[in-house]
Amino acid sequence: MITCFIRYHIDPTKKAAFEQYARNWGQAIPRCGADLIGYYAPHEGSTTLAYGVYSVENLAAYEAYRARLAADPLGRENYEFAMAEKFILREDRTFLKLASAPHARGESGR
Repeated sequence: MITCFIRYHIDPTKKAAFEQYARNWGQAIPRCGADLIGYYAPHEGSTTLAYGVYSVENLAAYEAYRARLAADPLGRENYEFAMAEKFILREDRTFLKLASAPHARGESGR
């Protein structure tokens, strides 16, 4: 399993548009085959950083998921929404693999 972390630099005056974008992905991403962990909008601290996080089995599954997402009506609509509203100033993706599993239990049994 690999997890995709998307770091967005957003226009802080268009945070509501980013939140709508995130809600739309909340519908489309799971439907297209990825395990959506969540989208995160700025709250405290930086007003320009936001994140999207989801997992797929491997890079081949990622490519198949991306093709399904591009063909999905809501997926296409959401891409177009982001382009029209211009709330995303920059987007970076990185793929990470969980290194701490299995998680150890503390000596207290917790």
